[in-house]
Formats: sequence, C-alpha cells, structure tokens
Amino acid sequence: MRRRTLGKTLALTIALALCSTASGAQEFDTKARQALVIDALTETVLLEKAADEAVPPASMAKMMTVELVLSALKDGSLSRDTLFPVSEHAWRTGGAPSGTSAMFAALNSRVSVGDLLQGVIVQYANDACIALAEGMVGSEAAFAERMTTRARAIGLKTSTFANPTGLPAQGNLTTMRDLVTLARHLRASYPDDIPLFRQAEFEWNKIRQRNRNPLISANVGVDGYVTGFAEGYGYGIVASMERDGRRVDLALNGLATDKDRVAEARRVFDWAMTSFSEKRLFAAGETVAEASVYGGDRPAVGLVTAGPVDILLPVKTPAKLTARVVYRWPLTVPVRAGEVAGTLRIWNGEQLLREVPLKTAASVEAGSLTSRAADTLQELLFFWL
Repeated sequence: MRRRTLGKTLALTIALALCSTASGAQEFDTKARQALVIDALTETVLLEKAADEAVPPASMAKMMTVELVLSALKDGSLSRDTLFPVSEHAWRTGGAPSGTSAMFAALNSRVSVGDLLQGVIVQYANDACIALAEGMVGSEAAFAERMTTRARAIGLKTSTFANPTGLPAQGNLTTMRDLVTLARHLRASYPDDIPLFRQAEFEWNKIRQRNRNPLISANVGVDGYVTGFAEGYGYGIVASMERDGRRVDLALNGLATDKDRVAEARRVFDWAMTSFSEKRLFAAGETVAEASVYGGDRPAVGLVTAGPVDILLPVKTPAKLTARVVYRWPLTVPVRAGEVAGTLRIWNGEQLLREVPLKTAASVEAGSLTSRAADTLQELLFFWL
C-alpha cells in the first residue's frame, strides 16, 4: 500500500489481484463524438468518450422537463387531470405552425397534464413542453431556471437550460454524463412512469404519431428515453436496454445521420451486453483500507464497503486493474460507525470504472492527552516530510 498527499487528502493505492490471460484484442470505439455507457447494476463505466464535453441537448432536454413534471406529480403539487391552456406562444413556437415536433394541440384549447406529459415523452412535442412550462410557473424562462436548479439538486453537474424544449437557444448545454445521470434518476425515482417511454404511439387531436425513438419500434429491448439533433453537433440519443437480467444505460452524440444513430446505438448495446463478465472485488462490509484518526482512543479505523463491490471487465482484452481509497487525512474524533468517510475509485488502465463510498467500521472517541499530543507531532512531521 502506497501513500501520497494531495493537500490534506490522502490516497491509498491498493493492489488488486486479477488474472487476465487474453491479449491482442482491439479496443472498442464508437462513431459518436461524445459517449457514455454504464452498466446499471454494478455502475461500471463500460465506455467513455468526451463524456464531460458540453453540447446543446436539443430534444434530449425534454428529459429534464419530464423530470420536473413527474416530481410535481409525485409531491402532489400537480395533478394529471389539471387542464393547462395552449397559449398562442405555445402554439406558434412549438405547435403546428412551427414545423417542429408537436402534438398539434389547438390554439386556446385546454389539455390535461397527463396528455401533455405523454405528448412530450412519445412525440417530443414542443407545444406540450411550453404549455406545461407556462401552466406550472408562468413562462418558459422561469421554468428553465427551475430546470437548471433542479438539475443541480439531482446530481447533474454541468447542464444548464434556456427553455423546456431544447430548441436552439444560448444557455442550452448538457453532457453525456449528465444525461445518463438523469436517465438513471428517472428510472429510480419514478418507476411507475417509465412505461410511458415505451409507448409505441400516442394520438391527440385525431392525429396518431409513433414514438420518435426508433429503437422502441425495433423491439430490441430498449425502453427509453429520447433522441435529439442539433445543427453542427449531430444526432444524439439517450437510451436504456434490459437483456438477460442486465441493464445498460447509454448516451451518444455527434453522429452524422439518423440512420447512423440507430445503427450505432444498437451496435454499442450489443457490444455492452456481450463483451463483459462480472467480477466481485469486495464483499459487503469488507475492510478496504485503514484511515488514520487524529486525537482518538485508537490510531486508525477501518473503511468498509456498504454492499458488495462488483465490476464488469472485458472478456477479450486484458485488464489493468487498480484501486485508490481517497479520504480527508486524518479523520478527527468523534468518529461514528457507519459514517461515509472515503471513496474507493477503481480503474482499468486510465479509465475510471466506479466510485464507491466507504464507511467507518467502528466508532472512535477522544483519546488521552498523551495520545493527542503524539498525533499532533505525527501530523506536523507528516507535512514537513
């Protein structure tokens, strides 16, 4: 075990025994300019390519609009039966006259939240997005501010929103990492509503439209979420697939054509589902490292996993597995058992596969005056060296 200081952050590098005999296989790449592919159960990053590069979300922004609506429905501040008016702005900007994706709601009609929600999810309806925004908070601008605030609250670190539709506007930005985070959040927080994304079609105003996600009609196991296109940035998709008890989430962007988007998403999913095997690195409650404690009745406390730590490793390529435990050195008393005190970071070569929180295995109380003095001397010596 090797120690190094990063300010007062300590990283412990752990040797992981891994037997891998395969060699010579080509690494997988994607035609997408930006990509992130994650195994849902183990949270292993299977593929990452410019995943933190900010790009316009286009219609993929509608996932955030859907999140705000579902959140309001869940907390009871909104009802599916509530009727919202279709304003002239919603009709002209996002409805029939706009030439964009629409559910073709009539001008000055009143549409239920439930129908508007389906219009957004199935038809990518811009008129429905604007009607929801205006009905919930009064304007697109106010709704967009709420989208960005909510994005930060649920773990999206980069995304900002200028409108609920994703139509071109300064300030509409997202990343593949944020989009996958959002997709995973939707599934975890609103499981009863996820079937809406699998709807093959939706009819409104006597116009029946098929789901705009072409992978839904392909019946290959994809059950969400959305596609998008931004001029100069190409075609994108956020999707999730379940097969043989495994689930994979992906976000791709920067593809040249709609045909490329469909073909590449299917190719990436097939690769992700067939090219990996699961390996358990640590059992639930297993001690991964020892963290130093300042001023305690014991000099260190174990850092343990809350649950089993599993990862997926490529079947046909050799793995170069390393792990680092990072924590704020030293811990200070009192330390309570079960507190999150560090992070386990697992790497395959230069690719970060997983980050796992580590908890303290036991409580540590204040030590004697002599032990605290010794710890002070040790800390001073540590930083001097």
